[in-house]
Amino acid sequence: MSSARILRRALRLGLSSTVALLLAAASVLPGAPDDVSTYDAAVLADDPDVYWAMSGAAAGSEPDLTGGQLTGSYVGAPSPTTLPNGDTAVDFDGATQYFEAADADVLSPATTGVITIEAWMRPDVLQFPNDESSGYVHWMGKGTTGQFEYVSRMYSLQNDENRPNRISGYSFNLSGGLGAGSYFQDAVSAGEWIHYVLVINSTATSTAYPNGYTKVYRDGVLRDQDDLSIRGQVIVPERGTAPFRAGTRDFGSWFDGAVGKIAMWDSELSAAQIQAHYDAMTS
Repeated sequence: MSSARILRRALRLGLSSTVALLLAAASVLPGAPDDVSTYDAAVLADDPDVYWAMSGAAAGSEPDLTGGQLTGSYVGAPSPTTLPNGDTAVDFDGATQYFEAADADVLSPATTGVITIEAWMRPDVLQFPNDESSGYVHWMGKGTTGQFEYVSRMYSLQNDENRPNRISGYSFNLSGGLGAGSYFQDAVSAGEWIHYVLVINSTATSTAYPNGYTKVYRDGVLRDQDDLSIRGQVIVPERGTAPFRAGTRDFGSWFDGAVGKIAMWDSELSAAQIQAHYDAMTS
């Protein structure tokens, strides 16, 4: 049994994270690729459907630490870099390098009507040399022509919409067009790590959010929440066939920066869980 599976089982049995990590570590042969850190333990304790640590670029592939079979691959050999806790992440060149995983039901918000997408991201520049449209890059997402689902976006410092370095997440109808989304727009420094969480929830309807909602968190804090509609058009998540990518979405733009610790759930994480993940990285 892999160390990741032992870790998850131990945590579900109520063992402390320290004991669980010792059990997991004891199961790993020297040189095995599935060691987990304290941060990884915190994420795995919340039972993600897929979890890529984004540390395997040297091997050309990235295992799913949940013990699942959704292994991703790297194109262009991104460089290793370091997260705030010392764990390894990947640094994309903003022109040719990206990570890709084939379409799967756990990557689509349409599977249950809900998805939580978590990652750490670090822009290396504030003006992206290979942006698109009004001046933004898609640094993570799932979608291509006729198969759009969702995207994580960052604007260049100077852009045509006066959105300096806005970081956002959008849900789309498969046909594309305008997406419904949420964002935060803060002063950003090149080389600064940001904890990013996007929630798409089409099932939690209410008077305030009649079609469900998107949420976006920065560094453990909820920053924005919006209805799943845009200018009167309702966004209904549907399953597409596009792969999931990081570093780009569909080759229309390229992220010059680093990405680490991508995890997804087919449910909505609580604010306390998200804060705990941020704390596990930074404490």
